[in-house]
Amino acid sequence: QVQLVESGGGLVQAGGSLRLSCAASGNIFSINAMNWYRQAPGMQRELVAGITKDDSTHYIDSVKGRFTISRDNAKNTMYLQMNSLKPEDTAIYYCNADLMLLGGYYYDLYWGRGTQVTVSS
Repeated sequence: QVQLVESGGGLVQAGGSLRLSCAASGNIFSINAMNWYRQAPGMQRELVAGITKDDSTHYIDSVKGRFTISRDNAKNTMYLQMNSLKPEDTAIYYCNADLMLLGGYYYDLYWGRGTQVTVSS
């Protein structure tokens, strides 16, 4: 079994900061890319940031310079440091991981349940 659990969401004022965590646990052999997605009410889910096993990163333009994605491979944990938050960042943030199970032969995508981030003006 594999579980991805997000934490760190909450209510913050504009200009504030939050640090999200995603801990992967279970019968994991290897994790390739890990990603943060978000979905605001009435909007499609969008990729916010991604990071490869070799720490190559990608960000959507709207968060560049404000968000930093990182990972700790020894802990199978990914982080998203969010600074200078804006009301437009309000969404449910989801963890996503491309991983292979122990004894497996292929990679599958796994999702967390999400954590709510609300930024007040």
